[in-house]
Amino acid sequence: MRDQLYIDGQWQAPTDGRRFEVYEPSSESVLTEVAAATGQDIDRAVQAARRAFDEGEWGRSTGKERAGYLRAIADNLRGRREDLARLEVQDNGKPLPEAQWDIDDAIGCFDYYADLAEGLNDDGEVVALPDERFACRVLREPVGVAGQIIPWNYPLLMASWKVAPALAAGCTAVLKPSELTPLTSLELAAAADAAGLPKGVLNVVTGLGRDAGSPLSAHPGVDKLAFTGSVPTGRAIMQAAAQDIKNVSLELGGKSAFIVFDDADIEAAVEWILFGIFWNQGQVCSATSRLLVQDGLHDRLIERLVEETRRITIGNGLQPGVLLGPLVSAGQHAKVLQAIEAGVRDGAKLATGGKRPAHLDKGWFVEPTVFLDAPLDSAVWREEIFGPVLAVRRFKDEAEAVRLANDSQFGLAAAVMSVDPARCRRVSRALRAGIVWVNCSQPTFTQAPWGGYKQSGIGRELGVWGLDNYLETKQVTEYLSDRPWGWYIK
Repeated sequence: MRDQLYIDGQWQAPTDGRRFEVYEPSSESVLTEVAAATGQDIDRAVQAARRAFDEGEWGRSTGKERAGYLRAIADNLRGRREDLARLEVQDNGKPLPEAQWDIDDAIGCFDYYADLAEGLNDDGEVVALPDERFACRVLREPVGVAGQIIPWNYPLLMASWKVAPALAAGCTAVLKPSELTPLTSLELAAAADAAGLPKGVLNVVTGLGRDAGSPLSAHPGVDKLAFTGSVPTGRAIMQAAAQDIKNVSLELGGKSAFIVFDDADIEAAVEWILFGIFWNQGQVCSATSRLLVQDGLHDRLIERLVEETRRITIGNGLQPGVLLGPLVSAGQHAKVLQAIEAGVRDGAKLATGGKRPAHLDKGWFVEPTVFLDAPLDSAVWREEIFGPVLAVRRFKDEAEAVRLANDSQFGLAAAVMSVDPARCRRVSRALRAGIVWVNCSQPTFTQAPWGGYKQSGIGRELGVWGLDNYLETKQVTEYLSDRPWGWYIK
């Protein structure tokens, strides 16, 4: 099935028979070949989703009925957890424990949205009006056909974040995974097929961005676009969506700050700093890649941070004990190394890392890297690198820390560490970010909203907010009185 597209409930060959290669990041070798969709294939997928929504049973299904399918998909994924996790490692490169965690979260996402689907009130909610001659109900209805484009850093999990709430809401979907990591999205299609999902409700179309992603963004049959990825691509998708005034949600880049005050516990701070930037090789939109440390703690914390960074085990994600795998592709590897070189040129002090590990001559590996005293105008401080690169600066007081943290085009996430609850609450309110972590970094829960301020995106995923992404609000107001309205006709 890897060399086929999942369209209208069937595995189908791409229109022109083209394929593209998918690589294993740890060995740089070809893992498999996958179908390369074109605009014609996208049109077939959108038309299938359109029919399923407009003419099929899905558009008229109840939340309870949809919940049954979502739980069946979750059960199928649950039964294949270990195989899916290993496939994710081969496709993406992340360590196996991280991949297992991702698969568990993906399963939990389908279970969670099954519960929300079941709780939808298909009869709507009554709205109290000041005029007793009228009655009003508010209905929440699916937006229609959703075009969904996901990145390569959390392949199955990002697919779940998009597909589960869309199906729960009653939408149909066309999912376009990243060409770098398409394999577990195809397995999601297989799970939907095994669950008996009606044909056309979920379509999974693999292909390159210019050949498949762009036609999906511009297709007039799509009602809603949901995208996670880079700012430039998000901007292009927004421009394409503007032609038809499509409903759009975007989760884009980040350059998140982690503020550590003098009173923080050093060991706890080092642990969360490491997790905030080196988890998933730093290929995390919310990675706390800018570290701000108060003067009194700075030198002692940096000494421990560099020491523990150098101890991180690097290698193939399938090997026991590995905590840092390769970057996802040759292109990403080159980009990160170029960013490190630029940091050195700009005057940041390289404290550790910055190159390929000496013991690994194959695979797209980069040592975990820490820069000190990063200049405020340097790219390593201001631009998203999407790799295991941390930039550090010191600060004097709370006001300076907040100012430096907020001085960014991004506003996805931030973190603050202190034993003073009042200060943590103050700083959390002052930070211009959609997600703020207190005394931790990166915990993500399906029940809580996910999204950012400024150029980090539009809208929220996860929780009830993720379901709202795929629902329209309709008022139905009824005139109840037996008496004529009597405005024109007396």
